[in-house]
Amino acid sequence: MDLSQSEWKSKLDSDPNAVILDVRTEEEWNEGIIPNAILNDIYKGQGFLYRLDELDKAKNYYVYCKAGGRSAQACAIMNQMGFENTYNLEGGFSNWKGDVAFREEN
Repeated sequence: MDLSQSEWKSKLDSDPNAVILDVRTEEEWNEGIIPNAILNDIYKGQGFLYRLDELDKAKNYYVYCKAGGRSAQACAIMNQMGFENTYNLEGGFSNWKGDVAFREEN
């Protein structure tokens, strides 16, 4: 399901069963993330599918990429795999106005 930026954030903020899934590349991930997101790069192909298979299908997944295209594709794949609740962030991280976290450099 596609949600506007405000709908996505509002639903996420009130969802105790939420998981935030970032389907961008690691290079994009290093530019900043939505706090508490987990990375699963959709460009990894079979690796992407394997990682999806390890996730709890009973959770609600809030999925984003840079502009909304890859995350829409990821939601469609997840729905085919039996995930019931996937929410695509329309406009993606490029239009995100909420909090941003940066990875700790070791």
